[in-house]
Amino acid sequence: MMSEENAPFEPESVEIPITSELDLHYFNPKDLGVLLPEYFRECRKRGILEVRVIHGKGTGALRLGVVKLLDRLPSVASHRPADGASGSWGATMAVLHPWGECHDGD
Repeated sequence: MMSEENAPFEPESVEIPITSELDLHYFNPKDLGVLLPEYFRECRKRGILEVRVIHGKGTGALRLGVVKLLDRLPSVASHRPADGASGSWGATMAVLHPWGECHDGD
């Protein structure tokens, strides 16, 4: 019998609301390769085709990682830095292909 102290850690599954904004401050950067494609897939299913991805300003490392990932995702039609009212270089706007218009498992 395994005590609670020795039981393997299993993170809780947390459902996040699907909106036109995704704040990455709450996520581990190593999870972005799974998080962003899944989030965008759900956005596209709901007809949300522009998503503000908030990565913060910091050193710029997370922003660079997000941009590199967006460049590779088939569901992303384009992306650009957010304007001043939307977070400037602390956020990136991702424009998504409509559901059914790309081959990323949709």
